[in-house]
Amino acid sequence: MNLKNKVAYITGGTKGIGLGTAKVLLDAGMRVAISGRKLEDAQKAAASLDDESKIIGIQSDVTNFQDEINAIEQIKNHFGQLDVVLANAGLGNFAPVDELSLDEWNAMIDTNLTGVFHTLKASVEELKKAEGYYITLASLAGTNFFENGAGYNATKFGVVGFTQAAMLDLRKYNIKVSTIMPGSVATNFNNHVPSDSDKWKIQPEDIGELVLDLLKMNPRTLPSKIEVRPTRPDLK
Repeated sequence: MNLKNKVAYITGGTKGIGLGTAKVLLDAGMRVAISGRKLEDAQKAAASLDDESKIIGIQSDVTNFQDEINAIEQIKNHFGQLDVVLANAGLGNFAPVDELSLDEWNAMIDTNLTGVFHTLKASVEELKKAEGYYITLASLAGTNFFENGAGYNATKFGVVGFTQAAMLDLRKYNIKVSTIMPGSVATNFNNHVPSDSDKWKIQPEDIGELVLDLLKMNPRTLPSKIEVRPTRPDLK
């Protein structure tokens, strides 16, 4: 893919992996739309990276399908096209399964799993036109279960399965589909505040570089599922 002026849409792009990836793609010559649940947050994050000629911040709650439809329309109206989608929005509630509330369960399912479907469903016709790329942000929790993670594991196992099946459905349109499964990343996930103690972790821009590598891959080759983890977790 010739990346110059291609357009990427990143959900959950106001901080962390989403914002770090937006920066990397902008530096590579792409144009980017990032979304957040609050318009003010999305616009502020976008302004921190570039002016409106290269990046826009838009409001979208991925749990609301109409929000995602509206987001795609805004991207088309502003940039005239859509080539790459990164379904990055997610959240985590961690508790023993007998203590996990219905609200916590539903919030994760609606955001982490149904939201990924909403984003693809809203964007797939544009991706067909562009012969584009759809990437989901899963987690190593999508293959490794752990105590207090029943709800989160369920969503990330689901994202991995959804993405791999979607890859088989969409490759006949020359749409590439991949899922990235990171381990520990230095982000604000689950109300964490990154600090010097997170230097051993994967950094958000590292995931952005991985996305960039996928986009640069020869069209004949598709890395459909990528696991990535810190090199030295013993340094934490």
